[in-house]
Amino acid sequence: MGVPQAQRPGLRALALLAATVCMAAPAAGQDTHLVVISGLSGEPRYADSFYEWAVTLMNAAQGRWGVPESNVTYLAEKVERDPTRIAARSTRENVEAVLRDLAGRAAADDQIFIILIGHGSTREGESQINLPGPDMSGREFAKLLDLYPTQKICFVNAASASGGFIPALSGENRTIITATKTGREKNETIFAAHFVDAYASDVADVDKDERVSALEAFNYASREVARAYEADGKLLTEHAMLDDNGDGEGSREPDPQVADGRLARTQFLTGRSATLASGELPADPQLAGLYQEKQDLEERVAALRDRKNQMVPEAYELELERLLVELALKNREIRELEGEGK
Repeated sequence: MGVPQAQRPGLRALALLAATVCMAAPAAGQDTHLVVISGLSGEPRYADSFYEWAVTLMNAAQGRWGVPESNVTYLAEKVERDPTRIAARSTRENVEAVLRDLAGRAAADDQIFIILIGHGSTREGESQINLPGPDMSGREFAKLLDLYPTQKICFVNAASASGGFIPALSGENRTIITATKTGREKNETIFAAHFVDAYASDVADVDKDERVSALEAFNYASREVARAYEADGKLLTEHAMLDDNGDGEGSREPDPQVADGRLARTQFLTGRSATLASGELPADPQLAGLYQEKQDLEERVAALRDRKNQMVPEAYELELERLLVELALKNREIRELEGEGK
């Protein structure tokens, strides 16, 4: 017999238990690198917004999620606005130099977040980001992403007319997010503001695991953009898209059990990946074993969620609760053992 519904703890509470009450510090794993590129503003109000969004995201990455300052690069229209944070002007030449340099430094299993903020346009059917000097198209960025054959990439073009970046950049180990569905949606966008807010606050963490995945950030930003337009009584002129299965076609409502979303839900803007990298377990054999068991449990939870639509709801909930409890207990064991070693 199953446990009566009234006697079983809620899934939300169990997820919180697994992630917060017994959270263990992640072991050594792959690094995360963040590159923020802010393009031409055109007007002071846009310059202020672009700067605020960029700095807010970087502050969240470093202060909230533990990405080392040395792994964060900011290119912007005017260096003099913040010489201590802005590495160089966001010209095509500098963008290429930064991404080439990072490709030479990044480890094979590192993850790369690239965020474009600004205005976009189309030229001869190609989506472009407007930069000081020559603009850059999705095709030009694609050549740079080819320098990262093994790293997982999350590339976000939050500018207007950005939709064409999906077919240009789509590929294996890549999550491509655009603020618009096509290059024809040319009005200013607000997607960046809400995408940044997903990482700067607690609003997007739907599964309450104290992390924000690229999928959660996308879903949150998409919802908030629609709400903002509705509140202002305006017709929605930006339709964000996400592609992470390499088919070159984005989804407005990605579903990992159907198509897009499976990779994005595993990408986190954190200093170290929550999933252990192969060969990088702790030196302590007992602790290494516990971390391996934790990883196995996380993979079983992910696999179960993939089968959700094929299961009876009650059976799915019972199995998910059981795995979350096991994960919580495993995290507790890890935390206690790590505490003993300090």
